[in-house]
Order: sequence, then structure tokens, then C-alpha cells
Amino acid sequence: MTELDEKDRLLLAALRRDSRQSLVALARHAGLSRSATHERLRRLETKGTIAGYTIRLGAEEKTPVVRALVAVAFQPGKNCDHVVPHLSGIPNVVSCWSVAGATDLMLLVECDSNGDLDTIRRQIATIPGVATVHTQVTLRTHFDRRG
Repeated sequence: MTELDEKDRLLLAALRRDSRQSLVALARHAGLSRSATHERLRRLETKGTIAGYTIRLGAEEKTPVVRALVAVAFQPGKNCDHVVPHLSGIPNVVSCWSVAGATDLMLLVECDSNGDLDTIRRQIATIPGVATVHTQVTLRTHFDRRG
């Protein structure tokens, strides 16, 4: 995989600030032509550096109401290949990370109520290959650098 150069880093920084900028605005920010900017973005998408474009909801959009970290441990002999495809079909599982230690996966779950969280948690627990599910409900976000 090739390393990012200064122009790539400028484009990524501009997209972090506002992923809806026009191609012309991005080109101007990076000091590139429109076509060179388009090619760089296509390359960054193809190699997975840019995995997608998203929005962040403002303060008035306080959905979801409940956010939880869910730790999942596998049954002996099971791995991500057995479990992750099932998790990807649960829309409320918004992020899934493989982690080292007694926990095999850490999930970020977002939903509208504790009842919904309980339903999602039970759904995760019934996935073939899942041994344990431990849930930590978040109380408050102090900062979030995603963007």
C-alpha cells in the first residue's frame, strides 16, 4: 500500500471538515486540478483509505437515545468469519471492531430505548459462535473526534 503524500493529506483534512465540498473546492484546497483531484479521490476510495462519506447530526437531532458498547466473546473454534456476517445484518450495530484479549469483538450499538437494546443484545447472543455478550451503556459523550 502506498503512503499518503501531502496532497492526499490535504484532501482528507478538507473532507473531514466537510465531506460535501464540491470537487472544485477540494481541488482548490489541495492545489490540484479538478481531474487530478478526482483521480486521487478515486484512488483513495479504491484502496480503502476513504471508506465512505457521512454526516454528523446536529445537537437538535439527539437520536439515538441509547448508545452502548457490547463486548462479544466467541465459542471455542469460532472466529470473525463465523460471527461478523450475522452482525452486519443488524442495522443498530453501527461499528464492529476486532480486539485483543478475552473479548473478541467490540460493538457500538445505537438504538431508541433500553428495551430495544435488550432485544438487540438477545439477538447478538443467539448468533452461532457467540459465547458471551457483555453490555456497557454509555452515559454521556465527553468528546467525539470522528468527523
